[in-house]
Amino acid sequence: HVQLVESGGGSVQSGGSLNLSCAVSGYTVSLNCMGWFRQGSGKAREGAAFIENNGSTRYADSVKGRFTISQDNAKNTLYLQMNSLKPEDTAMYYCTTRSRGACRWAEDMYDYWGQGTQVTVS
Repeated sequence: HVQLVESGGGSVQSGGSLNLSCAVSGYTVSLNCMGWFRQGSGKAREGAAFIENNGSTRYADSVKGRFTISQDNAKNTLYLQMNSLKPEDTAMYYCTTRSRGACRWAEDMYDYWGQGTQVTVS
């Protein structure tokens, strides 16, 4: 049974930082694509950051240079360090994984999702 549990969201002021975590069970994070999507109120869910099983990363232009995706294989946990936060980063953030193949931007390519953690920037 695969389970992804996000934590670390909260409310911060513009310019602040948050570090999101995604604890994974029933699945090995190092073997496949892992990623973070986000969904603002009234908006479609969009990809924010991805990490491949070889460690290479990709970011949406809107977060590039401010967000860093990483994973701790020993803890089987995915992270998203978010710096210089802006009000437009306000969204529910979801951890996800694709059990086969490289990372893709389309959310329907992903097999497992967490319940999300809310980030609010004012």
